[in-house]
Amino acid sequence: MGNPVAQPQTQCFAVNCPSRLLFDQIADKWSMMVLTVLDAGPLRFNMVKRRLEGVTQKALSQCLRRLERNGLVSRRVIPVSQVAVEYEITPLGRSLQPPFEALYAWTMGNFGEVEIARQAFDARLAA
Repeated sequence: MGNPVAQPQTQCFAVNCPSRLLFDQIADKWSMMVLTVLDAGPLRFNMVKRRLEGVTQKALSQCLRRLERNGLVSRRVIPVSQVAVEYEITPLGRSLQPPFEALYAWTMGNFGEVEIARQAFDARLAA
């Protein structure tokens, strides 16, 4: 008997698949940016917000909560006169940095070609 040949796995994106929800949460633009900002070390909420131009307080709060729930970010309450909260990327969250860096490199390396494709598409629509 020979070695069994592995059958290619069919890609299925079922609505109720838990991995689909996780993928949606980590591929979200704010999640990727938050994890990148936290890569240098722990930051308080307002510092994260200042580094992410355009994010609302509500969107950032929701994003950080999802990241914490998924084990990608830890939250620590700092006992000072005014309650402060600090966020830090976890080892699990840090494991996403290489794929994010690869995606960023792809984006920067292919942006010119994408822009040419966009302009061609827009020109066809305008004609």
